[in-house]
Amino acid sequence: MASSKTGSRKPATRKPTARKALPPKPATKARLAEAAHKALVTPPQQAKEGATALDSLDKPVSPPQALAAGQEPSPVVVASAPVLNEPSLNKRELIDEAVLRSGVKKKDAKPVVEALLAILGETVASGRDLNLKPFGKLLLKRSEVRSNGTVHICRLRQPSEQPQSGQEIAEDADISS
Repeated sequence: MASSKTGSRKPATRKPTARKALPPKPATKARLAEAAHKALVTPPQQAKEGATALDSLDKPVSPPQALAAGQEPSPVVVASAPVLNEPSLNKRELIDEAVLRSGVKKKDAKPVVEALLAILGETVASGRDLNLKPFGKLLLKRSEVRSNGTVHICRLRQPSEQPQSGQEIAEDADISS
């Protein structure tokens, strides 16, 4: 049977719908470093003295002293490091970042990232700890079963600095032998 329709079609008209505001796209390393630097900018008085916001964290803290009878304790102000509220990393952004860093095609990277996420999820669900060198060591403290799923309470310890190139070569030699 032959169709009487022609090859040209009109695009369907859609009603405009209200869309949710999407979070901003993930920032580049340069933008993140710049934002972190801006967050650490100190008031003008401290800037003149050459002090930074983190210098106040490095000062030694004296132990508490006993108070005389009837004496009120004085309040202590504790400075904390600023917390940047970045949107959480979703799977799409993770795949895009893996493509950028590895140089492979997106269609090749997507199944690998999805398989890796599945393996990590299954490992945590089974109660095993993770020890992945660049990521860190994830220790599973406890798990609670709830009506909508299982909540895993974990502790993640990440290394503070990257190993030197000589150390990497020595560790790779230990692994291969």
